[in-house]
Amino acid sequence: MEEIKSFRIDEIAREAVDRNATDIHITAGVPPIIRVDGRLIPLIGYPPMTPKDTQEFIYSFMNEKQKKTFEEKKELDFSFGIKGIGRFRVNVFYQRGTVAAALRRIPYEIKPMEELGLIPKVRDLCHLSMGLVLVTGPTGSGKTTTLASMIDYINANFPHHIITIEDPIEYIYQHKKSVIAQRELGTDTDSFALALKYALREDPDVILVGEMRDLETIRAALTAAETGHLVFGTLHTNTAVQTINRIINVFPMEEQDQVRTELSFVLQGVISQRLLPKIGGGRVLIHEVMIPNIAIRNLIRENKVHQIYGLMQTGQAESGMQTMNQSIIKALQRKLITVEDAFRISPDPEELKRMISTFGVK
Repeated sequence: MEEIKSFRIDEIAREAVDRNATDIHITAGVPPIIRVDGRLIPLIGYPPMTPKDTQEFIYSFMNEKQKKTFEEKKELDFSFGIKGIGRFRVNVFYQRGTVAAALRRIPYEIKPMEELGLIPKVRDLCHLSMGLVLVTGPTGSGKTTTLASMIDYINANFPHHIITIEDPIEYIYQHKKSVIAQRELGTDTDSFALALKYALREDPDVILVGEMRDLETIRAALTAAETGHLVFGTLHTNTAVQTINRIINVFPMEEQDQVRTELSFVLQGVISQRLLPKIGGGRVLIHEVMIPNIAIRNLIRENKVHQIYGLMQTGQAESGMQTMNQSIIKALQRKLITVEDAFRISPDPEELKRMISTFGVK
C-alpha cells in the first residue's frame, strides 16, 4: 500500500522544481496540483486537502504580519524563498470560505535574452538612455522573466542606478556594474504611482514598474520617460496595437490628444509575448516586437493606431520588428509547436493561414 505523503512546503516545492513546473495550486477538495508545460497535474501520493489542511499548509510559509494582512483584506501577494530549492511568488485568497493559494516558481538564475528566444532587437532596447519600453501579454506569458533578463543585461553592462518597483519582488538582482534598489509594494512603498513620483528624486537612470495597472501609474511612467529616464513596464495586453490603445484609452477623453503626442515621442518599443507548449516538452516563447519609426509615431499622434500593424509587416530588415504571426511561422518551421496551438494564439488567424500556405508549413 502506497504511503500517504504529508503536506510539507519543502517537499511539494522540491517535486515541483524537479518536474520543471511553473505553478503550484493549493485548494480544498483536491491534492496539491502543479502546472507543467501549461497542463495541470495532481501530485501523486497526496490525499485531497481539507480546508484545515490548506490553511495550515499556506500559513506555514507566511509570517505573522502577512497572516494578519491576509485576514483583513482577504487577498495577499508576496514572495519567499526556500534554500536550495527556489523562490516563489504567492497569491493567497479565499474561495468558498476556505484559504487557497497559487504559487508561481521564480528561478534563481536569470537567463540571457538569447536563451529565452528573444530576437536581437530586444537587446538593443537595453542600450537606450531614455523612453518607455513595454513588455505585454496575459498572465503566465513570461513578462517578468523577459524584463528580468533585460534588467540583468543592463546591470552587467552599464554603470546605472536602477530602481525596480514590484508587487511582489520576484527575481533578486546582485549589483554588477549597476546599483539596483528593489522596492516592494506594501513593504517599501504604498503604491506604484507614489514610488514612481519619488523615484524621480532618487537619481535613477532606469526604472522598472512591475505593473502599469491604473491611470495614476501610467501617467507617472510617461512623465518619468519624458524627463530623461529609461522606463520599463508591463501591461496585460496581447498585441502592440492593443497596448497603445489601452494606454491612450485609460485617460479621460479631453486628455487623449495630449497623451497621443506624448506617447508618440517617448515610446521606444513594445514586446508582446505568449508561451506555448513545446513539442516534446517545455515551452516556446512567441513574441511580437514593435519599434516605433517616424511613420508609426505619426500614426500614434494622428489617432490612426489601427494602421500600425501594416507598417510592422514592412521594412523589417531596417527596423528589426517582428509580428506575432511571423514569430509563430518561425516556430512552426522549426517544428517547435503544433498548428493547433499556433492558431489558438494568433491575433489574425486568416493571415496565419495564408502564411502557412505561402511558406509550405505542415
